[in-house]
Amino acid sequence: MKPNVPTPPPTTSILQKRIITGASIALLLITVFILPSILNPKPDWGNLWMIRPLLVVPIAGGLAAAIIHVLLGWQAKMKWPKLLVYFVCLLGYIIALWMGTVVGLDGTLWD
Repeated sequence: MKPNVPTPPPTTSILQKRIITGASIALLLITVFILPSILNPKPDWGNLWMIRPLLVVPIAGGLAAAIIHVLLGWQAKMKWPKLLVYFVCLLGYIIALWMGTVVGLDGTLWD
């Protein structure tokens, strides 16, 4: 007899892939952005100043990707124009990355 274990919805793997992709893109961008500053940091920033942006920006990218997942689901159900939804998703992702970058770099590079 098979145990009564609930199966995850089929969109879970797609959501996970989108979150990982969004966070990876954000991590790559923030790493490229702060790489020159890691070599010559200002002394008043502290030794581990780069941990905050390397955590905050990928979290923002992952959350933006989760929101994009929801919007794309609504687009499929409500028959919204694809071009409009993709534009809104791209704009939202860029805004989320910008806000995550501002919060992550506040007090260091974003002064």
